[in-house]
Amino acid sequence: MSAEGAGGSTEPEAARAVEEVPVSFFDDPHPAYRRWRELEGGAHRVRILGEAPLEGWVVTGHAACKAALADPRLSKSAATEVFDRRDGSEEGPGPGRALTAHMLNSDPPAHTRLRRLVQQAFTGRRVAALRPVIEGHVNRLLDGLAPGPEADLVRDFAVPLPLAVVFDLLGASEGAGHVLEAWAATLNGEEGDGEVSVPTAEALVGHIRALLAHKRAHPGDDLLTALIHAHDDGDRLSEQEITSMGFLLVAAGHQTTANLISNGVHALLTHPRELAALRADPSRTGAFIEEVLRHESPFSIATMRYATEPVTIGGTTIPAGDFVQIAMLSANRDPAVFPDPDRFDPSRPATGHLAFGHGIHHCLGAPLARLQAETAFTALLTRHPTLRLATPTTAPLWWRNPRHRGLRTLPVLLR
Repeated sequence: MSAEGAGGSTEPEAARAVEEVPVSFFDDPHPAYRRWRELEGGAHRVRILGEAPLEGWVVTGHAACKAALADPRLSKSAATEVFDRRDGSEEGPGPGRALTAHMLNSDPPAHTRLRRLVQQAFTGRRVAALRPVIEGHVNRLLDGLAPGPEADLVRDFAVPLPLAVVFDLLGASEGAGHVLEAWAATLNGEEGDGEVSVPTAEALVGHIRALLAHKRAHPGDDLLTALIHAHDDGDRLSEQEITSMGFLLVAAGHQTTANLISNGVHALLTHPRELAALRADPSRTGAFIEEVLRHESPFSIATMRYATEPVTIGGTTIPAGDFVQIAMLSANRDPAVFPDPDRFDPSRPATGHLAFGHGIHHCLGAPLARLQAETAFTALLTRHPTLRLATPTTAPLWWRNPRHRGLRTLPVLLR
């Protein structure tokens, strides 16, 4: 299946109907994705129920998803504008454009400009230099687990680690504790679907703005200072663009990495052979991480696209003016690309998955997420050789959010 030129719709009438998907979908979405991949046509209209219902066309096959991710007719900026108008976000209270004026919500040429400027600051050297910082945070968090035999690795490890790393990256470690605590509390409350609340978003944006003012007066060797000074032929990022980029780094960088770590630990503890193999040979960690990204992709559905003109995908024509959702979680279990895709197998080739997207919006923070996961898994298995699930017969509790695929809680026994 692939994205093709616009034309008359050839999909069967059943593909036009909106299928309502129950909340139980979040417990195990893979059977539904498998069924949609096997249906005629490359895209299907669904409405996923829950606290934040998601409605639109869902693309599920690997080839179709890869093509859709790179199709300029599926616009990111138009999706943001239309969604804000429908949602009332443009007129309502809240931090507004300070949350959305970043490259993930932009199309070329705006995206090209923003990515070029951001890439000057978000370099491989800067990410590599964070290794000792990440190791320090990992050891500090694991030290905090020491007093008791049981811990929740989502609340106590997978969530606070990427938060601390991102704030270090931004040069915001000093005095950022209250913001970190507020964000973590919002994401780990007993209610909700894993999305940040408006008050927490406002607090974070306010903190980033104050930090920006401080960095202009007192530059440092950090990403926020680098973003302030990034330039190209006199072009620079505006205050709003830097603020929005800071918010994106915290939001996207935090959630994806937290899910990657918790999903990876759960995969290890439910696959004893792979756990033993990784303990015996830590050099397998990289391949293990790639299989976690494929098998239980931490970001289930890409951020929204909007069809600016009719787009035909695998024989189904999506009309102009409809939202399009691209399901990387489904693409990464397409048997046409990954034999026996539901089997967790780190020995399979570690290429081809779409966990970090594809095309111009491929995740800029992917190397940082991988580095944190590598450091976290290595230290956790070294320091806790008898690590196991506290409730092995209890079904895992997943976030009820169509975009995130991550565990809400992960109780483990440390010894």
